[in-house]
Amino acid sequence: MPRVSLAFFTVAALCGVVGMGWGSWMGASQDHTMMPAHAHLNLLGWVTLSIMGGFYALPRAPVGRLAWANFVFSAFGALAMAPMLMRLLDGHEKQMGPLMPIAEVPAIIGMLLFLTNIALSWRRAPAVA
Repeated sequence: MPRVSLAFFTVAALCGVVGMGWGSWMGASQDHTMMPAHAHLNLLGWVTLSIMGGFYALPRAPVGRLAWANFVFSAFGALAMAPMLMRLLDGHEKQMGPLMPIAEVPAIIGMLLFLTNIALSWRRAPAVA
């Protein structure tokens, strides 16, 4: 498995563990005010990064600099989004609202890089099958 896949899976698993712990804490405390931030961590962190890691493990997937750029932007976006949303949901809308693009833009760039790598894979795909 390429190292970029392992990097994606490592960060995804960390996000998954933190997300599960966070969900357990919300359930035990009956305080679900941070549910949107928890959901972003699970979806962007655990699910999206895992899918990207699986893609880069495929035999014909491009695993060069663009894949690593995809990892850096996507992982940063996923890891930054949850704590920023926590502050936003905790009543700091005026402070955090303008700062949210710090997490949003890298997450979007990461997805665009992923799409670019998918498009590049079309050139490597066999014509038959």
